[in-house]
Formats: sequence, structure tokens, C-alpha cells
Amino acid sequence: MENELLIEEIKRLKAERNAVILSHFYTRSEVQEVADFVGDSLSLCKAAVNSKADVIVFAGVHFMAESASIISPEKLVIFPVPDAGCPMADMVTAESLRAVKEKHPEAAVVCYVNSSASVKAESDICCTSANAINVVNSIEDREIIFVPDKNLGAFVSLHTDKKVHLWPGFCHVHDNISEENIQELKNLHPDAEFIAHPECRSEVLNFADRILSTSGIVKEVEGSGSTEFIIGTEREIVRTLKKKYPDKKFFPASEKAFCYNMKKITLESILNSLQNIEYEIHVPDNIRVKARKSLDRMLEISRS
Repeated sequence: MENELLIEEIKRLKAERNAVILSHFYTRSEVQEVADFVGDSLSLCKAAVNSKADVIVFAGVHFMAESASIISPEKLVIFPVPDAGCPMADMVTAESLRAVKEKHPEAAVVCYVNSSASVKAESDICCTSANAINVVNSIEDREIIFVPDKNLGAFVSLHTDKKVHLWPGFCHVHDNISEENIQELKNLHPDAEFIAHPECRSEVLNFADRILSTSGIVKEVEGSGSTEFIIGTEREIVRTLKKKYPDKKFFPASEKAFCYNMKKITLESILNSLQNIEYEIHVPDNIRVKARKSLDRMLEISRS
């Protein structure tokens, strides 16, 4: 089926089922075009809470759809491709986290939203890259276990006086951006502003003019007086920025900054999910209730 026909049928089924499509910035451009809302993890959480739809089609990776189901249990959350996971989220389990909590009984657990529902249930509060510093500094505890992203955790540790225990996890997309990549691009484009995502390695962040979440990167480009940008995050955002700001130049920090799991979501899979109501995300109540507390605490801080 041609894209135009796919899009037409998706729109028809959305209206018929009172459905909304939420899409992450890293999904395919054609997927973003049919979405009702495109954003990063924090803004997508808020969109799920605020949506009046009966059905949420989540175009992203598994933990994002899980989070939507946790905070909106009254809605039906469907996930087009069930094996679109997040390797970083798989780097921590509830069992392994409990073992570390026993070693540091005085520490609060700050859990990056890029994690499973069971890990969120073992945590005190969630965070995203957009609010991680504020979340950590909002906690009264002087000691923090930060899971699972060591790079984001290391960045946060520079902006707090708390003791931070880092989990040895990482995002392969951002970890693939190297110091050599940035040095080469800086030599080629000396006037370009380098905006980096805090999931990048610390040696890469040392080159950055600004360190921002994905939505923060988009806002920075909009308000910046620069006309050239090196973008240190998943390369799909470069395509989006080029389309939105054709008078500016954008350079991906690395061609290896590619999330293959996000790209599993296609128009065909979204259409199938709406036609057949597949695949429903269900979080067991005993996990959902605990996980929701950590997400709600994060959202409360984001509102303040």
C-alpha cells in the first residue's frame, strides 16, 4: 500500500477508535508525520497523561509504551512492534537493582525513564534527560543510586553535591559518538554550535556548547543566533531540523548514532496495530502501582 493510502487509513481508524499516536523524535520521519504528538520521553509522558483518547498507539520503544500504560491505566495502550526494545533498559533488572540497594541502604534510587516497569517499581523517583538534575537535587537523601545510564548519571553528578553511585549502563546510540567525531566536525565547521545530549560520553560533552535533552536541542536551534549546528544525538533529529529550518545547516555528530529499534516502527505496523488492536501493553497491578509512584513524583517536580 502506498504511503498516502496508509496514512488515509490510519487517520480513518484513529477517528473510529478515538485513538492518538504518540511518537518519539527518533522514529522514522513518515511515522512522525502521522503522529498527533512528537516529543522526547518527558513530553510524551505528559502527553499520555493529558490525552483524552481511549487508545494510545505508542511509536517508540517498549519502555515508553509501558510508562504510558503505567500512568494512564484507564486507556488502552498498544505498541505496534513488540520487539522494539531498548538495550540500555535491559542493562538493569529489578533483581540486580535490589542487590545494589542492599549494599547502599541509605541511598535513594533515581531511575532514568529508559528502564522497565519492574525497575521503576524498585525506584524512589524517575527522571528524564530533561529534568534529571532537578530531580536529583529535589531529593533530601544525600546519597543516590542512579540507574541505568552511567553517562547521564556522571553529567548529573557534576551538578549536585550528593554522592552518586553510577550504574554501568549506557545508550549505544549516544555512546557511539566519539571525541574524534567531534574534533573532525569542529575542524570542518569551526563556526558550528555543538549541542550534545547528556547520554553522550563525558569526553564528548567537554566539547559541547550546550548539553540538552532532545526537546531542548530543538528549542535551542529555534532560539539560537547560530546558523550551523553539530547535533550530538540520534541522527533522525537532523532530518527533522533540516526540514523545519531549511536556512540553517545541521551535521550529525556521528552516522553511527542510529537507533535501530526506533526504526522498527513503520506506517504498516501502526496500521496493523489500529486494525487489530495489537499489541496491548499490560503491566501487572503489583508492579504498576509501585512504578506509578516513581513516575508521578517525577511529573510533580516537572510541574513545579
